[in-house]
Amino acid sequence: MASEVDICNSALNMVGASNIISLTENSKPARVCNQRYELVRDAVFRSHPWNCLIRRAELAQLSTTPAFEYAYEYQLPTDPYCLRVLEVEGEELGVEYEIEGRKILTDEGTMKIKYLARVTDTGEYDASLIEVLSARIAHEIAYPLTNSNTVAEQLWNLYLQKLSECRFVDATEGTPAEIIATDYTNARR
Repeated sequence: MASEVDICNSALNMVGASNIISLTENSKPARVCNQRYELVRDAVFRSHPWNCLIRRAELAQLSTTPAFEYAYEYQLPTDPYCLRVLEVEGEELGVEYEIEGRKILTDEGTMKIKYLARVTDTGEYDASLIEVLSARIAHEIAYPLTNSNTVAEQLWNLYLQKLSECRFVDATEGTPAEIIATDYTNARR
């Protein structure tokens, strides 16, 4: 199980910098990692619906109502924190909603969602997600540690490569979605 420090040390190794013992130690690599870790983690989390970060929730209806257009509002989950709503139950049947701030507005009397959670327990991260996160952190800390745009650019390309590979693996887990025949495919039969 990789810790935050392990993830940052992997990034530091990609940059060619020395390992750290903690994110709060008094060294430049630790300070730079500590400064960037949470922001980069959340950006990587939002970049793809990582299976290990998906959660489901039935939201409680708030006692307040929107000023206009919708009848109800629901608070987005805070534990674990909702980074991105992936799906609302009934959406495929025409359920309409809007996200405003940290609330979902709708005319539906109940609200169930599938969402991307801010999971801070690194033990829940998939190995592929750890690789992508380390590569993105490496890119983010490269210039402050090396003063080299070339190194930063090379690490950006490494991040994009790992992201592409890992998105594919992550997206192909589970039952394949039903393929709906289009007019084109029907015409070819």
